Amino acid sequence: MPAVDIESSLWKFSPIPNIEESNFNKILERFYGLGVQGLTKENIQNSLDGRLTNSNNPTIVKIKIGTINREYIPGINNVIDHIQSLEGRNSYTKETINHMQKRLDQQEVRYISFEDINTRGLTGARNGQSHSKKDTWGIYAYNKGVHFEESDEKLETTRGGSHGVGKIASNAASDLHLMYFANCDEHGDQHLGGTVQLIEHQYRGQCYRSTGYFADLQTENNTPKFYPYENKFHPVFEKKSRGLKIIIPYLRSEFDSEDEIIKTVCDSFFISILEKRLEVHINEHVINSDTIEDYLNNSQYYNQEISEMKKVFTPLYARTFKNEQPKDIVVSNGEKDYHFKLYFKYDESIVKGRVAIVRTIGMKIEDFTVKSNATKPFNAVLIGGLEEDGYLKSLENESHTKISAADIKDPKLKRRATRFINNLSNAVAKIIDEEMKRNNPTDGVMDTKDLLYIIETQFKQDLSNAYGAVKINKGKKVVKTTDVAIKKKPKKTSGKKGTVQPQNTGIKRTRRNNPTGTADELQESGTEIYSVSPNLVERLTLKSNEFIQFNFKDIPEMKNINTCNLSLNLIDGMGEEYKNEFKLTDNYMAVIDHHSGLNCVIENEYIKNVSIKDGIAKLKIDLKPNYNRALKFVYYVEV
Repeated sequence: MPAVDIESSLWKFSPIPNIEESNFNKILERFYGLGVQGLTKENIQNSLDGRLTNSNNPTIVKIKIGTINREYIPGINNVIDHIQSLEGRNSYTKETINHMQKRLDQQEVRYISFEDINTRGLTGARNGQSHSKKDTWGIYAYNKGVHFEESDEKLETTRGGSHGVGKIASNAASDLHLMYFANCDEHGDQHLGGTVQLIEHQYRGQCYRSTGYFADLQTENNTPKFYPYENKFHPVFEKKSRGLKIIIPYLRSEFDSEDEIIKTVCDSFFISILEKRLEVHINEHVINSDTIEDYLNNSQYYNQEISEMKKVFTPLYARTFKNEQPKDIVVSNGEKDYHFKLYFKYDESIVKGRVAIVRTIGMKIEDFTVKSNATKPFNAVLIGGLEEDGYLKSLENESHTKISAADIKDPKLKRRATRFINNLSNAVAKIIDEEMKRNNPTDGVMDTKDLLYIIETQFKQDLSNAYGAVKINKGKKVVKTTDVAIKKKPKKTSGKKGTVQPQNTGIKRTRRNNPTGTADELQESGTEIYSVSPNLVERLTLKSNEFIQFNFKDIPEMKNINTCNLSLNLIDGMGEEYKNEFKLTDNYMAVIDHHSGLNCVIENEYIKNVSIKDGIAKLKIDLKPNYNRALKFVYYVEV
């Protein structure tokens, strides 16, 4: 019975003696977490990698989102049969299987497709499951964790792919972990393949591997071998011009967003588009060198206020790349120097400074944060040559979203990578300092005569008050030491005459701006706002958390107070206070009350309803990555 099923169905699962692995491929979860941005970036990068090397025409990628009737999806009934036979062995697989099985009854199915033009497509499809490095169909269709390597070393260096796991990004976007790929090669041969990623399972009494292939199975020399089907299927699965087309049916609802795809295209590939190396069509939208600025300048996709651009910097990057002359910088990893072009723009209205690190194919890897310069007002674009590209490629994570030393196993290479990333920060930081000095020159030499006179006079007065004095001829005085100067002033006892000095309790009534509530409401409720002495505050910062404790035990004004509202202002090294410069929600992910264990509400720059127990208020704050741990504050309490 199993043998008949393998030969007759369009989808093939390899039989195994028993089930040994009961989990879904973990790469599925990683790419699912990257969302539609990861899916879009991965597929466009694959298209750029497959560009025609002897052509000056741009790579064109056509992305279409639509609906197809289930009966037109090739071999879908066989896939459904296997999914219905799945059994979860743990909570995660049970939840995933349940989600898949709930989607099986759909008659109208959402899909997304990525079709490229002016690309080579896959070669050697007619050779089937070939082990030849020249047959890219066999590598793409039937191998996981492997990617085709170009014979031209320079071309291989510029390619985005390197880990061989990105192919599963398309499976992760499907509720059934299902994807197809249609190919038209240089000979005009058209074939259709596909993969589905399940778990090892039992079907009709036979155990099967987790991966199913949309392929024909033929036996040669007593050895089974996969071959592709000629593409005679529904037009959604057609690919008649040279290149590759990815089709993903049962598109996850989280991935079904035209706006997010448009933004991802602009964010990740703005340089390749500006340089006319890439053109992307998303349904009826066309993004090319002539139209990309229409999208960058459209508030539907991007915030147009520079001061509000705190996470997405693409409009700034594009302007900087187009309008600024590049600076040459050299970054060493301790063994070799790498030379980059840095397009740099200083602008006081920019809140967070970031560097777009871009590969030579025109794909952005990450928004790089310069160490200790996260809040400096600049943006920059960094691009190197072939050698630099090759080294950046070795530092990329598998989703092409970050350079890091974390995943490098060789200790020597790991140290070099860490040194390179630190040196990159230092090199850009030097340019930031130079630009800040150039844009903020001093006004000239300061005349300090009056200042020195005031300091000298004040010093004489303080000295005179601290020590006794003896009058001599002509009214002059000579200062002499006296025991009186170091004696403590006797305390006044009750019942005696004299002015009682106000006690320094550690808090001071203030008229701070923006109390919570109107003036009439505050007056009616008796609300008071006090500034808190630093002596009453203890702060401890550990990685992504900050712990703050306020000690009001000996404060008469806080007696019998059970809750309060807290706020804060920045202060600099000279004690100068800056109001409204620090936004709580921009820096804090959550504020947790230690006594109640509940999240505090942040409203109008106040932390609301903080509990006080035995005179102590304690907070645990979850910090955002951009939080500057060197900042100092003055705290206010509203009761």
